[in-house]
Amino acid sequence: MKYNNNKDIIYSILIKWIALLLIISIYSSCKKERPIDVDEDEIVSPTTGTRTEFTLDSIFLYAKQVYLWNDVLPGYSTFKPREKYSGTQSEISAFKNELFDITQFKINQATGKPFEISNYANVPKYSYLQLGRSTGGGVRAGTINGAAVLANHIIHSDDKVIAYVALGAFPALGSAKSKLDQVFNEMLADRPKYFVLDLRTNGGGYVETAEYVANLIAPSTLNGKIMYTEQFNSTLQKGKATILRHQAYLDEMGKTVIYNGRLATLADVDYTENGNTYRFNKKNGPETIKDIYVIVSGETASASELLISCLKAYFNVKLVGERTYGKPVGFFGINIDKYSVYLSSFLIKNANGWSDYFNGMEADLNISMPNNPVLGNVDEPCLKAALAAIDGKIQLQPKKSASILKYGLNAMPIVLNEEDSIGMIENRLKLKY
Repeated sequence: MKYNNNKDIIYSILIKWIALLLIISIYSSCKKERPIDVDEDEIVSPTTGTRTEFTLDSIFLYAKQVYLWNDVLPGYSTFKPREKYSGTQSEISAFKNELFDITQFKINQATGKPFEISNYANVPKYSYLQLGRSTGGGVRAGTINGAAVLANHIIHSDDKVIAYVALGAFPALGSAKSKLDQVFNEMLADRPKYFVLDLRTNGGGYVETAEYVANLIAPSTLNGKIMYTEQFNSTLQKGKATILRHQAYLDEMGKTVIYNGRLATLADVDYTENGNTYRFNKKNGPETIKDIYVIVSGETASASELLISCLKAYFNVKLVGERTYGKPVGFFGINIDKYSVYLSSFLIKNANGWSDYFNGMEADLNISMPNNPVLGNVDEPCLKAALAAIDGKIQLQPKKSASILKYGLNAMPIVLNEEDSIGMIENRLKLKY
């Protein structure tokens, strides 16, 4: 090409620069359509497949961002969920087997075994999947097998005043509050220093109710101090769990919520430690409790263990009975097709940062559980042992049985099944504001 003058040359160069800038602009805008915080696994999974294959993919991809121990999970191309589980078993068996394998990667260095190892073959200790969809933003409540208050009274032993309360479960606070207030306010006149809390059959329930009990027990001097903290994985804390944009956030009434001019999703939740730290806020109940003896068994789990852990940071707490279940984690529901998946998603820590009771809390005084105890009876083996310890008649030695075992009673069977509590959803996730 020939140019007649310098003007043509300048014009040609300008055209080339404009074209180059246009190409750069188009390339940059294309890149912006793919957010920088999108997990690569969201992109590498196939865009075609069967309904079962998509569900297998989804279970793994959600775990990669939401699971408490997601740092040890391999990439999608390494895990290969479709190859491992589709076409060789029933649909729900494939999903549950996949979930089990996902939960076995993280090893507890104290035991050399996975954190989610259980006593049942191919069943994780905490995480689970079930048919039916959960309500968005709901945290699963633990097992509720009984009434809130099973028994209570004041025991006088020499010069000691001892309050005894047996809590069978933590139902929704609205249904339990009046009875709890009555029981703890009845203690005020007696000013008990010692407190025996019987949680032997308490498999948990609503954390809000367990918190309320902690406030009833604690003195008002603890107001404002940390009760416990929920710690999510770093992906969630940094707001990079982008896959949760596909999960609706619902309020306490099960209704959608408008957030920044659009429908809120679980990606809009505040997963930081600061946003999930809960503090004491006592409004009523006794102010005099100092020493706490908790009767426990293998059925003592979830919110019951949370309550014990919270109290341990501030009180002289001793456990009487048998090792607890061991559940310092929580989860929220994720809807995948017609299923809901509950992946262990956060660690529960007390004010001292303690959460290491995956294998249960060891009793300070081991007592075999009677089959049909008369709760509150001073001759019932566990309560009798607690009272003897308060009076200094029994030395508390972990892992050693007390002489009271001469009663030769059989151990109480241990049963804990989260799936028995279907529908018990507690909305505790909070949006970022």
